[in-house]
Amino acid sequence: MAADMGWEIERFRSSLVGVAGSTADAYEGELHRFAVTMAESGVEGPTAVDRKVLRDHLGDLLSAGRSAATVRRRRAALRRYFAWALRVGILRADPTLGLTAPRGVARLPRVLRHDELQQLLDESPDYSGSPELRLRDDAVLEVLYGCGVRVSELCGMRVSDLDATSRWVTVLGKGSRQRRVPLHAGVIDALTRWIEGGRPSLVGPDSGDHLFLNRRGRCLSPRDVRRIVDLRSPVPTHPHALRHTFATHLLDEGADLRVVQELLGHMDVATTQIYTHVSRERLRSVHSATHPRA
Repeated sequence: MAADMGWEIERFRSSLVGVAGSTADAYEGELHRFAVTMAESGVEGPTAVDRKVLRDHLGDLLSAGRSAATVRRRRAALRRYFAWALRVGILRADPTLGLTAPRGVARLPRVLRHDELQQLLDESPDYSGSPELRLRDDAVLEVLYGCGVRVSELCGMRVSDLDATSRWVTVLGKGSRQRRVPLHAGVIDALTRWIEGGRPSLVGPDSGDHLFLNRRGRCLSPRDVRRIVDLRSPVPTHPHALRHTFATHLLDEGADLRVVQELLGHMDVATTQIYTHVSRERLRSVHSATHPRA
């Protein structure tokens, strides 16, 4: 039905190059559900959709009990679709421009305390005679916190991405977008020890140029990274918490929001602004706990 009304969903799906398959599937599913709803409402194809139609649709989702996260996901898919439809000439204007979605009640990202971070980075458990794994895990954790990269970005790193002399690493982020992230001395030291003293003993026929390897000499997976964090963290912690901590600590020390946005690889500064709220909450907590008149 959707294709008959000019939505061209399969053509849109084929245009999603450089996007993870799961993300592309999600966009396709959201668009199909939207197209069906529009057909049931008498909206005949994408050319009949305007901003009011979109706002009413998102409002209807909330009224039906859908979560704010679901509404934001639908909005993201529609923004991607209508931008494509404009680009290929199906539409003359993009109705999603300026379209907002309800934020709902969002939880602020958890930031590790300094004692938790110190134990995670500096205090190692017994590795049962596997010093190369100790070197690898040290380097993984230093990169996660020292560079603020996503777990998927860390797993995709290659030795050739590193420039230890200039202290930069090239990161391949979402949508195959590259960015350069600076490396501080602690990260370079951990990486050097891993590359020179640990990685050679794990290299196998499937290693290629991958920077981080598992016991079988293959590219480290997100599940492997989760196990490393679980082993070292004194409290239940997700690897992404190190990215949150990286961003929050930068803002705590006065870093410019736009700089943090670039380091994190966020397309929209609004995504980065959540960390300004975290930073303010941390300052308020410290003030309340330490000021004599608080």
